[in-house]
Amino acid sequence: MLSHTIGTWRFLLGDEPDAWAKGFDDSQWRAVTVPHDWSVELPFAEQFSSGTGYLPGGIGWYRAHVGLAELGGVANKHVRLKFGGVYKNAQVWVNGYHVGGRPSGYAEFSFDLTELLAYTESTDLVVSVRVEHTDISDSRWYNGTGITRAVTLELHDKIRLSEYGLQFSTLEADAAEATIRVAETLANDLAEPVTVNLRHELQSLQTRHIYVVSDTIEIAAGSSANSTVTLNLAEPELWSDTSPSLYRLTSYLEWMEAGAVHRTSYSDIVGIRSFRFDPDQGFFINGEPRTLKGVCLHEDAGPFGTAVPAEVWLRRLVKLKQMGCNGVRMAHNPHDPALYRLCDALGFFVIDEAFDEWENPKNKWWQGHNVYPPRHQGYAKDFHAWHAADLTNMVDAHYNHASIIAWSIGNEIDYPNDPYASPLFAEMTGNNDARKTARQRSYDPNRPDARRLPTLAKLLIDIVKSRDTTRPVTLGAAYPELSTRTGLVGLFDMIGYNYKEHLYPEDHVRFPHLPIIGSENGHRYLDWRAVADNAYIGGQYLWTGIDYLGEAHGWPIHGSGAGLLTLAGFEKHTFYLRRSWWSAEPTAYIATRPFADAPEKNFWSHPIARSWGEAGSEPIEILCFANDAPTLSCDGVEIPLSWDGENGYWTAVTTPRSAPLVLETRRDGAIVARDVLAARGAAVRIETTIWQAPAEAAQRATAAGLAPGQVVQIELTLRDAAGDIAAPDLIVTADVESGRLLGLENGDLADNTPYAHNARSTLDGRLIVFVTPCTQLRLSAPGVPAIEVTA
Repeated sequence: MLSHTIGTWRFLLGDEPDAWAKGFDDSQWRAVTVPHDWSVELPFAEQFSSGTGYLPGGIGWYRAHVGLAELGGVANKHVRLKFGGVYKNAQVWVNGYHVGGRPSGYAEFSFDLTELLAYTESTDLVVSVRVEHTDISDSRWYNGTGITRAVTLELHDKIRLSEYGLQFSTLEADAAEATIRVAETLANDLAEPVTVNLRHELQSLQTRHIYVVSDTIEIAAGSSANSTVTLNLAEPELWSDTSPSLYRLTSYLEWMEAGAVHRTSYSDIVGIRSFRFDPDQGFFINGEPRTLKGVCLHEDAGPFGTAVPAEVWLRRLVKLKQMGCNGVRMAHNPHDPALYRLCDALGFFVIDEAFDEWENPKNKWWQGHNVYPPRHQGYAKDFHAWHAADLTNMVDAHYNHASIIAWSIGNEIDYPNDPYASPLFAEMTGNNDARKTARQRSYDPNRPDARRLPTLAKLLIDIVKSRDTTRPVTLGAAYPELSTRTGLVGLFDMIGYNYKEHLYPEDHVRFPHLPIIGSENGHRYLDWRAVADNAYIGGQYLWTGIDYLGEAHGWPIHGSGAGLLTLAGFEKHTFYLRRSWWSAEPTAYIATRPFADAPEKNFWSHPIARSWGEAGSEPIEILCFANDAPTLSCDGVEIPLSWDGENGYWTAVTTPRSAPLVLETRRDGAIVARDVLAARGAAVRIETTIWQAPAEAAQRATAAGLAPGQVVQIELTLRDAAGDIAAPDLIVTADVESGRLLGLENGDLADNTPYAHNARSTLDGRLIVFVTPCTQLRLSAPGVPAIEVTA
């Protein structure tokens, strides 16, 4: 099989009724590279929706011209055009023929072009795509607009693997032996039956050791047939979060056609592992207990919108891994295929999620979070027509990923009064009710009844289990107080609680055979202890790992700051706090805030910073994040620390001094981590570092099929005369001499500078610059020398 990526397109923002026609003149349209998100290219504006990041949508057209001769010709080939995802309401024409569409912006979809290409009188294949995203309050977060994922043209032989026709399953696995199953569906497009000889080679990406198993099947003319084989492996290289070993599975097909031997092959990257959720002992991987330390992720990345290059995800995931994270929940929809491959390669336990709403729409905030009235646009209008196809597609497309440990059929479908209600209580309470009126929290018999949810859940669970019986089916429950009483929770193999950690002990007793995890959790130490102190809780997935566009509380804020990394991918203070809880690697980090002797004060009610000024009289509180015994000192004098067991860090109160603060941690008597905090001076220079993945992570990503080279990520820091991060922030201008600037991001969710601009302020002295490889640029800021960078 030959796969050709269609990356170069022409684009028009606006509607053009005749752009479907093959002969339409698109020579004046703008050239773009797909994946492409046009919303993020446009200015932020308060008139748009807060939920989707104050960015516009609209209608746009894409057209691609593909020279078939360059592909080696399509004669006697089965040709398929495949879209990784188009947000949204895609309609597709090929050479003027309307081949179909897809409302969902998250589903993969494809079209068989074999017959249509037989009618063409030229070697030019013209693909036209109309995208419509005019209901910009259609989501609770930013989704982008356009052909946001890759488009490929696949050329198959007449004997071929059916679409999603390969399923690789681990039946049993431990350190001594593993049993795996390879199931394939093969299609025969010939006019006569054929005998196909199959040879499967399973090659380790680490040791290059190869295992072989064969089969022979008969396929009737114009039909398909199944092959299922099992293979036993001695001492397999098992996949896990700590050792994500992978294999390349290559299937070789051989048959006789017109008196000659024909051959073709298909390959995929797979992993061998066993896992289980135990209702009493939590999660196990390959027989070993493991606590899920996960984060939820949306799929945007600043100036890229939702068309995020793999290198950008690699940088983010590497940082999360360094924090101690080992899990990702795809919130709240299937994500780009590259992200799953990276989770396989780096070792993340993935919960894949299909829907955020079912047949009834949720509230979509457009004037700020919980600011009434909401709008009710979104997927619900397409649910009945498309839920089966979209859910089946998620499972089929992602089945072979070793990282996926559960399928979630929904997120917070049971959210109180949004939209479902119940007469079992007089007043419904949820997670975000602070600004809601009493009327909005009270039972309304005119709302859809929550007793409807088990019926829909059973329908969706059956669809998943018809495609995969090897993984549990789950749901992120927002209101288990009710859902455990309506019959909803009991339908699942494993249930996720969104927050509501206080219900764990009671519900563990009420449902002794049901594994429980935190599918969405807050950042408090008490929330983490609810996992760490209870073996029956498999783990937690924090809301959220990385800041994201949308779900904004009101203008000028255009995103959510709930992450441990900023939108620029830089570590927040909470990153280091979480690392001190989750990672065994030595950690030492100092944070500060003005001292306020208030009994209700905690880490989350009083924002922290990282500042240490000249000597003064006002006391300051020092927060120390460490996972070993810490010592805090200033000018050689030790400052006593006390452990805050409610918030999970050490603390001290002192008055600022001119000397730096020094935090050291010791393990077995030796200093293993050190942090120094000094007063920040004005910037005197710009420092840049081209981010490089650690060697092992880069090697694993490459071996898993992710070819680098699309993006160079330049981490920029303002430095003061002492070499520390400088203050105040400055506007940095990036002037490109050759190559291309892809965007600037500082992580400031209140900075509404259009992403199309080539200048942006730093935030806390930092900025990231995205460019294409081989770019030469000049970086300048007021009052400091400009620098030249070659990427």
